[in-house]
Amino acid sequence: MSKYLLSIDNGTQSVRALLFDLQGNLVAKTQVHLQPAYHAEQPGWAEHKAEGYWDAVCAACQRLWTVTDIPRSAIAGVAVTTQRGTVVAVDSEGKPLRAAITWLDQRRTEQVPPIGPLWTAAFKLAGVDGTIDYFRREAEVNWIKAHQPGLWDRTHKFLLLSGYLNHCLSGRFADSVGSQVAYMPFDYKRHAWAGARDWKWQALAVRPDQLPELLQPGEIIGTINARAAAATGIPEGVPLVAAAADKACEVIGAGGLEPHIGCLSYGTTATINTTTSKYVEVTPFIPPYPAAIPGAYSTEVQIFRGYWMVNWFKEQFGHLEQSAAMEQGMPPEALFDRLVNEVPPGSMGLMLQPYWSPGIKVPGPEAKGAMIGFGDVHTRAHMYRAILEGLAYALREGRERIEKRSGTRITELRVAGGGSQSDAAMQLTADIFGLPAARAHVYETSGLGAAIAVAAGLGLHQDFHSAINAMTRKGRVFQPDPAHRKTYDQLYHRVYLKMYKRLQPMYAEIAAITGYPEKL
Repeated sequence: MSKYLLSIDNGTQSVRALLFDLQGNLVAKTQVHLQPAYHAEQPGWAEHKAEGYWDAVCAACQRLWTVTDIPRSAIAGVAVTTQRGTVVAVDSEGKPLRAAITWLDQRRTEQVPPIGPLWTAAFKLAGVDGTIDYFRREAEVNWIKAHQPGLWDRTHKFLLLSGYLNHCLSGRFADSVGSQVAYMPFDYKRHAWAGARDWKWQALAVRPDQLPELLQPGEIIGTINARAAAATGIPEGVPLVAAAADKACEVIGAGGLEPHIGCLSYGTTATINTTTSKYVEVTPFIPPYPAAIPGAYSTEVQIFRGYWMVNWFKEQFGHLEQSAAMEQGMPPEALFDRLVNEVPPGSMGLMLQPYWSPGIKVPGPEAKGAMIGFGDVHTRAHMYRAILEGLAYALREGRERIEKRSGTRITELRVAGGGSQSDAAMQLTADIFGLPAARAHVYETSGLGAAIAVAAGLGLHQDFHSAINAMTRKGRVFQPDPAHRKTYDQLYHRVYLKMYKRLQPMYAEIAAITGYPEKL
């Protein structure tokens, strides 16, 4: 009997149950949309009922069996991939004690654990004391300790969403090292919890016994237990394999195995990643994230709000296209592509700097977004194209930072995520980077990456390299247009690269006057 691999992909907007074969073909899919993260009590807070994630997983799996003739007995293994940085506090039975604090949450606390004088002096000497303070104030565990002490005392484990779902499926408090992207005491170089003398244990209130076991991608966490089998329909006893976070899985699902391949993710957060065996800090003192391959690193640069800006534009200004698409029975993306193609490359001088959320170092915590160059010729179409171009400019800058720090040139692009389905976005990406841009062969690349972990971990392919080679391939490839590339090169070097530096002092003044972002 043929073997199939089940991926559970819990993103920000939906949960998907995905069935792949050993050649990387998506053979069945169901999707359950999530209620938007609600803003709890304060502006900028974003929480989601943790049980709601599990309920969506169960619903997506149960629906999967109704849309395929593939018998459940053909499922060789299961893996979970999720959004990063969403924290769930649970009791000893794995029951959530409060709503999950999602990665979109912007709360912070000033009541943080003290750091010893030696570490304090060392951080100040290195010029990273502000970064360390940011880390402590942003950490969800520190906020819970400071503001919900009773709940803190009842917390048995602090899990990321991936660890919570792994426990729901297997009963084991365990998670992949590839999912540890959060304000937790994780050693990004060793891919393990921090050593006893690491400064993170001083900066964070969490204790070692409150954290789950860590496994490498491809290692078996356990098996689907009876309770999970009844809730999801996945056969009891099927192996549950450690995968990685959605961005890491997306990289290998797009075929990003070598450091010369730049993997762009056009999702809620837009990123550029390469996979490397070397530990490379693209931004000094900001570690590379763990890759979805054991022992490897992702040299990631991210634009926090990324393609969220595209959705924002559609919600605020795209009603005509959405209504017309519904009337004509066609996807709205086709009409938005038409909107982009009405405008010449460079958007007739309209330029976007896409820092719509503060950063840590690049951009800094004072950062805001900007659009400059407005004139009476500009329309909604120019704004839309300028957003796509601005995101590509920012990711190109990320590419150059990765190349400089790693010493390896990026010579080709693989593009995944929702934005990759736009031909217009793919073409302007090739033009701005001056490189061929290949769309991944399957849209569900993060799910495919999780399936690759199952195939490699269970020996259905020899190892991760052979699994990636067998299960991924290029889709349509977009070649850069020489004339467009020349226009974009000039705008990038002469305008875009200067925008943030010149606007940065004014962002700080805006924060000081209005209190938004929070006074620095």
